[in-house]
Amino acid sequence: MIKIGVADYGMDVWDGGSYDITERLEGLRSIGLDGTEWLKAVDAADAVYKAASYRKMGMDFASCSIAASQELGMTVTAALGKEYVWLLSGPATRDVDFKVYCRRANCFVKAAARFGLKAALHNHLGSRVESQKELEDFMRAVPGAYLLLDIGHLAAAGGDNAEIVEKYCARLAGVHFKDVYITAESIGLDEWWKRLRFCELGGGNIGLDYAETANQLIRSGYNDKWIFIEHDTHLREPLEDLKISSKILKSIFGNQK
Repeated sequence: MIKIGVADYGMDVWDGGSYDITERLEGLRSIGLDGTEWLKAVDAADAVYKAASYRKMGMDFASCSIAASQELGMTVTAALGKEYVWLLSGPATRDVDFKVYCRRANCFVKAAARFGLKAALHNHLGSRVESQKELEDFMRAVPGAYLLLDIGHLAAAGGDNAEIVEKYCARLAGVHFKDVYITAESIGLDEWWKRLRFCELGGGNIGLDYAETANQLIRSGYNDKWIFIEHDTHLREPLEDLKISSKILKSIFGNQK
């Protein structure tokens, strides 16, 4: 069964940070969600303490983000039995040479594999891998990499999410679901944060067909894995937005709690 969690960056923006993981998990559990994408910790001891809190509450997480270092992040993620880490191999801005970026990514993939982990690229506006062509070029150049597909970022860059799911389903580590609302159409993607905001499913205005992407995941056999709701910008209490997206995704995937 698909697990539905939250990539809680937008909650951190709304609150100013995450101050009490128990309180956050209680809120997510109250709307029927399964957990968060990241267990965020400052070091290994903090990660173990927080992992126990998740388990006591019947909640889960997909990966770990450890502030101290990438290596420690891999170590803790592997030790806690999770499958993937974000592929973070140095600078990833638009001005980085693509071949250099891919060379570093291949090094990261090999390092993660030594821990038995998948290294997953997160496509993002303003990053080295922004468009569908860049994404496909990257997946060819770094054959060991997995993909943490963000449907909002790809759609805003003009990409076809259902096509990417069909082509790379076997290499998907997770999927971020969100909608896109254009606020200033005259502004280009080079200032994407001024052009648009990401919002709850159904709240966008670009015609993003999130249901087709979800149904393509089902058709492609994406089972027993995570999907994540991520609303980078909240204009009201985050749980209100998250509940809307959760209800929509559960209606498609058939998850009921």
